Amino acid sequence: MSITESSLFLRFFLAFWLGIRRGWGESLPGRMCGGLERWFTRQLRGSVIFRFVWREGTVPKAWPNSLSCRLFTAIINIPCTICKWLYQLGRPVWDSSLFCRFLSAVGGAGFFFLGLFMLVMLMAPHEMWNNTYGLLGTVAVAGLFIIGSASRSRDRLELDTLGPYMTLYMGLICVALMGSISTHLSMRFFAFHLTGFLLVLLVVSSVRKYEQLQLMVALAVLGISVAALYGCYQGYVGVDVVASQQDMTVNEGMPGRVYSFFDNPNNFAEQLVMLLPLDFALFLNSRWRGKILSLLSLCVGVAAIGFTYGRSCWIGLTLAVVVFLALMDWRWVPLFILAGLVAIPFLPETIYNRILTITNTQDSSTRYRFEIYSTTENLMRDHWVKGVGLGTDVMKQVFQTYPTNFDGTYPVHTHNNYLQMWAETGIWGGISFLALLLYQLKSGVKAFRAAADKRVKRLLAAGLGAFCGILLVSVAEYTWFYPRNMFTYWFLFGVIAACVKLVQLDTKKKEA
Repeated sequence: MSITESSLFLRFFLAFWLGIRRGWGESLPGRMCGGLERWFTRQLRGSVIFRFVWREGTVPKAWPNSLSCRLFTAIINIPCTICKWLYQLGRPVWDSSLFCRFLSAVGGAGFFFLGLFMLVMLMAPHEMWNNTYGLLGTVAVAGLFIIGSASRSRDRLELDTLGPYMTLYMGLICVALMGSISTHLSMRFFAFHLTGFLLVLLVVSSVRKYEQLQLMVALAVLGISVAALYGCYQGYVGVDVVASQQDMTVNEGMPGRVYSFFDNPNNFAEQLVMLLPLDFALFLNSRWRGKILSLLSLCVGVAAIGFTYGRSCWIGLTLAVVVFLALMDWRWVPLFILAGLVAIPFLPETIYNRILTITNTQDSSTRYRFEIYSTTENLMRDHWVKGVGLGTDVMKQVFQTYPTNFDGTYPVHTHNNYLQMWAETGIWGGISFLALLLYQLKSGVKAFRAAADKRVKRLLAAGLGAFCGILLVSVAEYTWFYPRNMFTYWFLFGVIAACVKLVQLDTKKKEA
């Protein structure tokens, strides 16, 4: 008998969970929710809004067979084409060389090296991390993938799989770089965007089956688990209170906010919002040993995000859970909300008091955000069409030509991802960014409905939940100000795209 089978705790936990699940489904509220679900689904499917949102758009529908798609995909695959050509020329030499075969095998494990990259990035202390490592790491993995594609006819960089809006978005990022007020200052930030683009492209191109995707995600989750464990240690021993991060006039008695390896508690909390839901999907999809590790990781992660005292991220993680439950079985949403309300009196006093400050306009961080939005309005009047160029360095320079904030300082960024992208890339860049996000959410939901593999279904639901969570946080925070968060953001985007790809591959197999 294995340890897991003989564990009283796990057997109790499983029995408790199954009892609640069965009891809720058979209870009067559960049956009422089920009836309401069927009625709501019938009404929704017949609505004009549903038909408009669910239909395949003209541009995405025409994209796979368009000249633009074939051209851009061919251009980005030039390195792969060259490697395949060289392989055919020297195939006998390549196949007989132990080193070449080793390179080919390593190149075919791009998913593993992407997960390893995320693991190292998430575990690297702030003082040891350089954002150049992000670009170098993704370029190295891309190089391995390209070399490995030489002997694999099917392997290529699947730009076409990502839909039309990713290509449009990156094109407008290049336009924003060239049209920047200071191209020199924008180059560093263009490298960050390029890193994110490569991450998405490599994630979706290197994954061909669920097990590969699971290993890649598990490595990333392991990285954030180590960071969360260190965050819990900081919470236990205590960290210094930083006045700029917490207004002690309305947060009396609150300890210092933990930041783990990420320099700032908000940065750390945003990482947890993006990766904890994936951890939960691994918990559901794993066997017993994997469940134990995932459950421990989840507990540590939830405790760590509590120690960050990041209010917007608490809300974002809550939304992530609600979206996950709504996709899997929306009847659990009322139960989750009820459980959350019941749990409030049992929260630590400092966390409870921190929650109460969410709507407190006297909190300095809340007032400062609205002051930044007001100052940003001046910039947008002059640059709303073209934008100022990529990066906070350019934006800070432009902000200094306008009146200061109430305290005599100048903003560094807009404290809002969407407003930031509009200000940097102009109106068309902002629209393309929103179109990309909405297209990805729509593609994810449609793939979720079509998925037959429950493992992919759960991971996709978790990815969509996490993405909705960080999208909400992005309304109150500029989550890309810390580039490591930007890289995780696009990694999460790639995980969703990879799940969509797996569903499409499974559908094609069934139709063949």
